[in-house]
Amino acid sequence: MLVTPNIIPTPELPKWRHEVRQSGKKLVVTNGCFDILHLGHVRYLSEAKALGDLLVVGINDDASVQELKGPTRPINHENDRAEILVSLKAVDAVTLFSGKRCHDFLDIVQPDIYTKGGDYLSVDDLDQGEVKIIRSHGGEIVILPLVPGKSTTNIVAKMKA
Repeated sequence: MLVTPNIIPTPELPKWRHEVRQSGKKLVVTNGCFDILHLGHVRYLSEAKALGDLLVVGINDDASVQELKGPTRPINHENDRAEILVSLKAVDAVTLFSGKRCHDFLDIVQPDIYTKGGDYLSVDDLDQGEVKIIRSHGGEIVILPLVPGKSTTNIVAKMKA
């Protein structure tokens, strides 16, 4: 993996979070696979960043992407996905996490604001474990709109056609 202070290994995340809390900055967090970066991702991340001072993106590691999306995914290696995301203006830091659910990641990073994409219609549609963790740390959950027709699934389908 590229050595950069903006790609934070999970063991270093508590110290990083403490420093952010001490600075008084509002932390926005989101997560996902981000396998093939597209316009929908870029707009979503920009909107998420606008809600606070810093945006941290949790990225599913390769094993969990495969578990979630199937044996042909991910298309891009986890280290590549991390480096690409952290190069975006809106993204302040990236952390890789394992497992289908991001519970441990959320419990460590304790976002002030947690964003999810508009493929979830309301907070009731989210994984309730995520909701419980966010609320237990006093965080707010914001659902941001999707960019119609922009998704990795659509890109993969076009490639197959």
